Amino acid sequence: MSSPAPRTPAGIDLEALDAVTDAVESGAGLPEVIRAAARALDGASLALTDRSGAVLAVAARSPADERGLLGDADGVEVHDLRVADEQVGHLRLRPRAQAEVAPMVLRLILTFIASEVQRVRAPARASELAVAEFLHDLLGRRLTDRDELLARGEEIGADIAAGGAVVVVRAQLHVPSEEGWRERVVTVAERGARAAAPGAVVASSGRPDPRGSEVAILVPGDDPDAAERVAEGVLRELGASLPGHTFALGRSRLAADPADLPRAGNEARLAANVAEGDVTADDGHRAMAFDDTGAYRLLLSAMSEDPAELQRFYAETIEPLVAYDEQYETDLVVTVEAFLDADGNVAGTAQRLFTHRHTIRYRLERVRELSGLDVGSTDGREKLSLGLKAMRVLGIASRGGPATEQGASGGRVPRRG
Repeated sequence: MSSPAPRTPAGIDLEALDAVTDAVESGAGLPEVIRAAARALDGASLALTDRSGAVLAVAARSPADERGLLGDADGVEVHDLRVADEQVGHLRLRPRAQAEVAPMVLRLILTFIASEVQRVRAPARASELAVAEFLHDLLGRRLTDRDELLARGEEIGADIAAGGAVVVVRAQLHVPSEEGWRERVVTVAERGARAAAPGAVVASSGRPDPRGSEVAILVPGDDPDAAERVAEGVLRELGASLPGHTFALGRSRLAADPADLPRAGNEARLAANVAEGDVTADDGHRAMAFDDTGAYRLLLSAMSEDPAELQRFYAETIEPLVAYDEQYETDLVVTVEAFLDADGNVAGTAQRLFTHRHTIRYRLERVRELSGLDVGSTDGREKLSLGLKAMRVLGIASRGGPATEQGASGGRVPRRG
C-alpha cells in the first residue's frame, strides 16, 4: 500500500503544491495550472478571469458547479491577482464542503497564477497595445499617409488595402461597477464585432471620461454592409452583457481608399456624437450611420478645414448656456433643444420636459439674455440650432444635455472635452 502524501503539521499537501510549480515551470498552460491549484486547495472549485472578466480557465466538479462559480453563488470568494501594482485578473474560488484553505497556500497559489497569467498574456497585451496605438493615431489624424497606413495595418494583421469603415462605440455607466468595467466594454464589443466581421480591429479610443468609455472599431474590406452588421452585433452584445449601461454607436461610410480612413474615423465620431445626444430608444441605446446625420454632415467639412471657426460659432451661441447650466445646475440647453424639436411651441416644450409653461418662458428669456438670440425669431432659432449642431460635431456634451438614463427624456451627461 502506498504511503500518504507528505504534509506539513499545518495540513499542507506538499505534493499537490509541487504539482502547481511543475505546471508553471513546464509551461503546461493556464487550464493545467488551475487544475493543479484546485487539487492543492483540497479540491476547491476555481475559475480564472482576466481584468475584464473574460474566463481564461475553470476547474469545477460539474457544469452546474461552474455556473455557480461564475455566477456569484453562495460561498464564492473573489481574489485579485496582482503582479507588483498591476492587476492582471481574478481568481474565483469556492472551497469544498468542510475543507479549510490554508492562507499561506492560497497566497502562494495566487502568486503563481498571477505570474503565469502575466507571462501567458504578455504577447496578447503587446498586440493589444499595437492595435490601440494604430487606432489612436488613425482617429487622431496622425496617420494619414497611405503607405504608412498599409504598413501599420499589416503589422497588426489588418488588411486595409481595399479600405474599410469605422465604428465608434460610447458607453455610459449608470450603476456602481467593479474595477475593470471599461476593459469589459472593450472585450464585449470585440466579441460582437468579430462575430459579424472576423477581421475587425477593436480597442479603447483612450479618451478620458470618468463615467464613460469609448471604443473604436476598424472594419477592413470593401463590403458596404459590413459596418452596419458590426454595429448591430456590437449593440446587441453590449445590451445583453452589460446591464446598467447605455450605448451610442456611430458608423462611417465605406472608405474605398485606405487614405480615406481618417475621414471615416471623423464620420464615425460625428455619428456617435449625434447618437449620444439623441438616445431616445426605450432601452437607452442608439446606433446611427453618418449618412443619417442630416445637417450635421454639412458641418463636418467645416470641422476638418477650420475647427477654430466652428468653435467660435459654438462660443457665440450655445457655450454661454452650457456655462450657465454648469454653474447654476439649470437646464437651458435641454430646454432649447426641446423647444426646437417642438417647432417653437412653448406648450409642446413644456409637455416634453414635464415642466410648466411659465418655467419654459422664463428659461427662454434667460437664453435670450445670455446668448443675445431671440428664440421667437427665425434667425435666432436657426443660429441656436446650428450652435447645437456645432456642439455635437465638436464632441461637447452639456451638463443639461440629453438624457443617458434609461427610459428618461431629459437628464445630465458630463461635458466631453
